[in-house]
Amino acid sequence: MPPSPASLICASILASITAASGCWGNMPETIKAPDSLEQDTTLGPLDSFDVRVFNEESLSNTYQIAPDGTIDYPLIGRIKVAEMKPQEIAAYIAEKLKEGKFLKNPQVSVLVKEYKSKKIHVLGQVKSPGTFPFQDKMTVVQSITLAGGFTPLANENKTTITRKIEGKEVIIRAEVAKISKGEAPDISLQAGDIIFVPERVF
Repeated sequence: MPPSPASLICASILASITAASGCWGNMPETIKAPDSLEQDTTLGPLDSFDVRVFNEESLSNTYQIAPDGTIDYPLIGRIKVAEMKPQEIAAYIAEKLKEGKFLKNPQVSVLVKEYKSKKIHVLGQVKSPGTFPFQDKMTVVQSITLAGGFTPLANENKTTITRKIEGKEVIIRAEVAKISKGEAPDISLQAGDIIFVPERVF
């Protein structure tokens, strides 16, 4: 039986990790989980978000960014919003509504519904390994849940998160069994993280 697409994706990601680390001397540095994490909130193609304009129901709706990075907004027309943060999109729409004299003092807010342009990868001893959409304020425990939970062979407290910080690949230890019991704080994820659950050694 030929390998499934999911297994091919997982194998590809694992191969890229191995290639990046190279020999033992070039293994990524292991660090403690940061106390705080500055999230990249910029939006990209296929991400969806709500626009709310105070007291203007006809201008309030849900939008999905097209592959070319644009949305079609009432009165304004097609505008490019990819690589902008939610607050930047809100300010831009408000500015255009004011410039076009559609509203005198528009109060616009933008709330992200789903990031499809950003991904995380959960591999190893989980029931459904694969690639999943990143969600704002996502944690390592939530990522394991998305992947169906641990298998019976999982070494839960040896879970690792491979992350790029300032262009450098690092490894963060995640003692997920302790986190689940409230004995350690949960760890916030960022887009592009690779969560790996190793097998227990008997």
